[in-house]
Amino acid sequence: MPYRIRPDGDFASEVRQVASAQLQRAITSLEHQPDGLHEAIHDARKKFKRLRNLLRLVAVEDKQTRKTENARLRDTARSLSTVRDATALIESMAYLAGHALNSDEKATVALAHQALTERRDMLASEEGDLTDKVSAAILQCRASVTAFSSLELPSKPRPTARLLAKGWKKALGKGHAALATCREEGHGEAFHDLRKAVQGYWMNLLLLRELWPSAFAAKRHLAKELVDILGHEHDLTLLIDQLDHHPDLLGSGEACSHLLAMIIRQQQQLRQLGLERARKVFAEAPGTEAAIVATLWLEATTG
Repeated sequence: MPYRIRPDGDFASEVRQVASAQLQRAITSLEHQPDGLHEAIHDARKKFKRLRNLLRLVAVEDKQTRKTENARLRDTARSLSTVRDATALIESMAYLAGHALNSDEKATVALAHQALTERRDMLASEEGDLTDKVSAAILQCRASVTAFSSLELPSKPRPTARLLAKGWKKALGKGHAALATCREEGHGEAFHDLRKAVQGYWMNLLLLRELWPSAFAAKRHLAKELVDILGHEHDLTLLIDQLDHHPDLLGSGEACSHLLAMIIRQQQQLRQLGLERARKVFAEAPGTEAAIVATLWLEATTG
């Protein structure tokens, strides 16, 4: 089953089927690892993000289950994060290489790519219990299937519409708040919060896309572009943090300074572009858009 809640089905059943499908896909990736261990971990962690977002949207009134399952999924993802996070830094080098202005900058990026690859491989060799962590993650996924099956959800259209509107408004409110903080303070954590809010918005648009296919598809396109922009910005923020903690990573202070200048230049461009796009993504007031979602749900379920 795709990541979608159909308004013509029973709401509780739809939610449980979505959760079960995402968890089963995570289990299958971790068990069979068709593209290798690290790609399987990456795939499973993406499913965990979708499930945590599902909880935020539909479990606003079942606080205990939301709290327990959110913590389970968050901690499971973190237990598998070390090598994947190191790989993300390597991938940021490919992005940065595409924005190098001259041969010296390209050489600096190549040096950083090699150093970060060696670091990732070292971390992977030191993480001897990764197989055990994967096995534990599979067990947590199976426990989460059981927990989602007991999630308290409404069945009638009007209570469901109110629930979705409440979750939608809360999620959008976080996006508006993060955008305001980015404008006022402009620090890395604020942009990371904005990215998480936009990811959540994109996933909500995906979940309820059948309510208004054309409009929600357009909104998803805008949100996905912004997620990618802010994803690159976040990777560069993590890279700066890595250089701050390991100034000898490139073996040369000059090379480190050169790379840092490149990162800051590109990061500022990404932040400016991100703020411009975010104004479009969050153009509607949270309450207004939540009311529209509730109306669309009632029209789809009651005619």
